[in-house]
Amino acid sequence: MARKRKARRNFGRVRKLPSGRYQARYPGPDGILRPADRTFASTTDADLWLAKKRIEIEGGRWLDPAEGQIIVRDWAARWLASVAPQLKHNTQASYRSLINSRINSALGDRELSSLRPITVAEWIADMKTKGLSSSRIRQAYRVLSQLMASAVDNGLISQTPCRGIRLPRMPQTEPHILTPLEASRIVRNASAPNDLLIALLAFAGLRVGEAFALRRMDVDLPGGLLIVDENLAEANGMLVFDTPKSHQRRVLTLAPSLVKRLGAYLDALPGGDDALLFTNRFGRPLRYNQWRKAHFNPAVSGAGLTDVTPHDLRASHGTWVADRYGVMTAAHRLGHSNASVTTRHYARPVAGRDAEVATASDAWLEGHDRADGARSGHDDDEDGSADAPVHV
Repeated sequence: MARKRKARRNFGRVRKLPSGRYQARYPGPDGILRPADRTFASTTDADLWLAKKRIEIEGGRWLDPAEGQIIVRDWAARWLASVAPQLKHNTQASYRSLINSRINSALGDRELSSLRPITVAEWIADMKTKGLSSSRIRQAYRVLSQLMASAVDNGLISQTPCRGIRLPRMPQTEPHILTPLEASRIVRNASAPNDLLIALLAFAGLRVGEAFALRRMDVDLPGGLLIVDENLAEANGMLVFDTPKSHQRRVLTLAPSLVKRLGAYLDALPGGDDALLFTNRFGRPLRYNQWRKAHFNPAVSGAGLTDVTPHDLRASHGTWVADRYGVMTAAHRLGHSNASVTTRHYARPVAGRDAEVATASDAWLEGHDRADGARSGHDDDEDGSADAPVHV
């Protein structure tokens, strides 16, 4: 026993406090003597703790307790500054808003090392009690999870408190999938040049910000092509031109009738190659809420439709393309680097397809390729159904 105590004393020190409990101190790799984060009921307990600490140091797993004393507010600022250059402007603004309003307000003065999974769970429960949406809560948690994971990577804490957390479920919302004919009605009921802009959303699958950011140089009339390499986003009231959401430039082939209409529009468009295709009446970039209220919503009403958003046109385009030409083609048209995003958020089953499959299955059961009258993968419908080509 004396030898064990001597071995322990060679690494650390144990002393009895006036309270009767024992304090353990140990030298870190830098030689500085540090106290344990708690006291012990016996020298045996203190010896066991010192032995574990010695193993941590010798195994290179030791963390300086002082690092974990950094408060969440300071680490969040440092983390955001380090990742900001890689983020899009609106993402930066979103992260900053979530850190200031949700993370710092509740956890900002806490030390990193003091956070536990129960702390995070209570924080989420408090946001839910205050009526925050599931989406906002999940966004805030995602940011906290990232900055805590970075604290682990940088040796400030041994493990993240963001583990085993149950997040509120997102409500299942489905996009309003239109038929091509319904989309065409919206185009026809829009004032110029908003009809052309809406046609690009529906029949080229552009994001609204991508359509707002189009310039004369992005249109290749001889080739019938549209180059999508820029996006207009609004962050904290400021308009910012940035790369598309996926950071990927893509080239889309347009319908000949759409190319013809673009050509006529460009002939009358003032400005050089850098001129925006679509602006407000003052020649400034469009703002989403103003444009939707003034031009898009009236066109939807004029088409006899309700509950349609500009994003529904993009989702509809993805559905039409995926149904007829496959998910990979739809992913390219929409600018998705991963086709799973297309199927999860955009492409939806077209009405009536399940019945067609049942009819075809009956023929397959009898040993035929397909039932008479069943649709082949690329036959043009003659009844103006959802798969019939629509010219705008």
